[in-house]
Amino acid sequence: MRRDHFTVAVRHVSPGDPPEPTLTVEYTGPEETLTRQLTDTAGELFVANEVDAAFRLHDDRDDEDATGVFSLTHRITGGYLLEVNADADAVLSLIDAARERTEDDASYRIRIERAEAEPLIYEMDALLVYDSEGDLLRQHSLIPSGVEL
Repeated sequence: MRRDHFTVAVRHVSPGDPPEPTLTVEYTGPEETLTRQLTDTAGELFVANEVDAAFRLHDDRDDEDATGVFSLTHRITGGYLLEVNADADAVLSLIDAARERTEDDASYRIRIERAEAEPLIYEMDALLVYDSEGDLLRQHSLIPSGVEL
């Protein structure tokens, strides 16, 4: 899958927005490719506790037009499930909005729009942010309490 088959939008990040902050990924590539990528060897779609979300900056965080790559990986194998170019301000606003949520709710959602099937929705609590050198930016990451890295 190529990154240009994806677009990203961030929704519900204003204070007081009722649903969880949501990162929507729309896929426009070959229909069967995305679902196959998000499916295990038994043919079952991966669930939220089997995937990890990360964002790696291309530029310095303070650059006005900073961009990066949002990715989902398989938690056990580390294999990439999808990668998509995204605006840094959008992803970081999602993280800020998620921090304002109560601990009883999922912090944010990832909604993956698929042309051939219903959207996949993952309720997530963590989103790690890395700089262009691959160093973790703890102050910008969403790390649940009690998790030690």
